[in-house]
Amino acid sequence: MTVSNPSANPPGAAANPQLEKAAQALRENRPVVAEGILRRHLEANPADVTAMKMLADTLIRLERNKEAEDVLIRCLSLAPNFAPARHTYVMVLLMAEKKREAFEQVAYLLEREPGNPNHRSLKAMAHAWVGEHAQAADEYAIMLKDTPNVPGPWLAYAHTLRTLGRRDEAIAAYRAAIARFPKLGEPYWSLANLKTFRFRPEEVEAMKALLAATDLPVESRIQIEFALGRALETDGAYEEAFEHYKQGNARKRATIGYTAESTTTYVANCRGLYTEKFFAERSGQGCAAPDPIFIVGMPRSGSTLIEQVLSSHPSIEGTMELRIIPFLIGRIGSRNIERMRLSTDAQAPYPESVRNLEPEDMKAMGEEYLARARAHRVTGRPFFIDKLPDNFGHVGLIHLILPNAKIIDARRDPMACCVSNFKQYYPMGKDFAYSLTDVGRCYADYVHLMAHFDKVLPGRVHRVFYERLVADLEGETRRLFDYLGLPFDERCLRFHETERAVRTPSSEQVRLPIFTDALDDWRHFEPWLSPLRAALGDVATCYPEVPQGMK
Repeated sequence: MTVSNPSANPPGAAANPQLEKAAQALRENRPVVAEGILRRHLEANPADVTAMKMLADTLIRLERNKEAEDVLIRCLSLAPNFAPARHTYVMVLLMAEKKREAFEQVAYLLEREPGNPNHRSLKAMAHAWVGEHAQAADEYAIMLKDTPNVPGPWLAYAHTLRTLGRRDEAIAAYRAAIARFPKLGEPYWSLANLKTFRFRPEEVEAMKALLAATDLPVESRIQIEFALGRALETDGAYEEAFEHYKQGNARKRATIGYTAESTTTYVANCRGLYTEKFFAERSGQGCAAPDPIFIVGMPRSGSTLIEQVLSSHPSIEGTMELRIIPFLIGRIGSRNIERMRLSTDAQAPYPESVRNLEPEDMKAMGEEYLARARAHRVTGRPFFIDKLPDNFGHVGLIHLILPNAKIIDARRDPMACCVSNFKQYYPMGKDFAYSLTDVGRCYADYVHLMAHFDKVLPGRVHRVFYERLVADLEGETRRLFDYLGLPFDERCLRFHETERAVRTPSSEQVRLPIFTDALDDWRHFEPWLSPLRAALGDVATCYPEVPQGMK
């Protein structure tokens, strides 16, 4: 999530060499260094609100949002009219699922500066964050009348229209952004990411010309590489398309610090911690509510289709990819430190820190999860879906804090899934996706972790294979509802008729009936996929057979 960043400093703020050093460290993606500089500066200058704002930004970068929230509260108590800090405070509140408090802060800003487009953008984004996309679209439309020459509102407006399923309006908004900001890559990729969309020949030539230029911003170049790859793939120029995907991925990979070994180590730690004995000793603990249905797995595995099928049931509400479990994980260490000041393992890293949770902690975390999820539940249906794929790494914690929640593993053929990720531009996160080797290793680690949970928690996770689902929608859906303990409903087979906001790359696809013609699209790139096959290893050959009639 990003917010507009008003540049005005509070009264009396002045340039400071230490703050410039911290800013440079952040520009170089060294947030730990920046934090040290800022904390030393604040020890000598405890009322420097500019330094507090920078420290909050740094803590957010380090995913220590609760600490950032505390810093911003102190900052705003000293400088209530410091708008940049209040914008960041809204962001932190939204990430903490504090909807009411976030909108109170937005109202505070708009009361004082009703014509400020940054505040209007913040309000629109806050609506989108909590799933109120129609209200967000209305706010962005107001902004475009006042600030038509700024790219952000055009893109945000188009994204929101797409989320709402207003495809033609979204395409028009993206093309309007291209006309106004011709060197911007995001609208090109956004168009490419629309299902069945085809670029006009002149748009393809424009992308090629942009890539030939030397003054194109790095992120725009990356986005246009992916967009041109998609355009060429659509036209059947597979070798040329793959080269652009490869270039886009390589450029993106160079901007991040991901290592495949970190994921492998994390999975090994989970397998070492979560044993049958570990779970048996904690049986019957946690929050007993059955409300949540978690859909986990690798991205591009059909999770959005499963969500749309389930959301067509009158007892199940689709929400979004909730960030609540990662937020709660960030709280585990602080809880342990507060309760166990003298314990040598109180600050153990996650997942080992889960070992220190007491029964009351697990119950409280489950209850807090439900409380934070309420901000996204608007229909009153008894069950709701949390579709954050990354939660496959947290199945053990989910079982402990919500033992009656359902967990669905969305799985897709490893080659198809990994190639789909490799072809997908992600604006943030999903750092494993930008190398064939990295994505293959991540998929293999995911399979090994889920196999471990199948062993130590037999029957706890229900697996849905994408190819089987599209081949036999009714049969697989009936089996899915047997697992959920809910009656089958015919409306789930007409999932494409269900009107709801969808915020994932598959938003277009789930508004169409089931189709199987793209299942083997990855084979167009088979001559260049040997690094992926090597990274997958045995996992590439152990996937279930494709159902009869789909080969």
